[in-house]
Amino acid sequence: MINGISIHSIYVLDQDVALDFYVGKLGFVVTTDVDMGFMRWLTIATPGQPDREILLSLPGPPAISEDAAARVRELVTIGALGATILSTDDCRATYADLAAKGVEFTQEPEDQPYGIDCAFRDPFGNHIRMTQRTDEREVSDEDIARWAPDDSEGSDT
Repeated sequence: MINGISIHSIYVLDQDVALDFYVGKLGFVVTTDVDMGFMRWLTIATPGQPDREILLSLPGPPAISEDAAARVRELVTIGALGATILSTDDCRATYADLAAKGVEFTQEPEDQPYGIDCAFRDPFGNHIRMTQRTDEREVSDEDIARWAPDDSEGSDT
């Protein structure tokens, strides 16, 4: 029986730049940094949750081919590889703290049916959300209008 999630992987394009961002700005700590010769196994975690790690992984062999790695690098830079969602006890205060440290946000904190969240990208383009969980509420018409695709961007739907 699977009893938990231990490591989530994020593709990065430079592991030292990733450390500057995730450790230096976001406050993660390094949990493992091992040069294995063919790759660097580099994991980080929040100080209060050391058993939930993020692997800062360079796209490439042996995990994926060089051709696939080239495609992954392109997808990383446009933020098309999904989102990592971080949690916080106070989204607005953490937003202000990280913005003061130079983190560039793509969305300011907003009330959502599941909590308060905001969004930013790491130095490579990965899409990261930060959420403060609150009591769930019904989805409103304003929520749906806010989430609807912007037709001015050429949506076919």
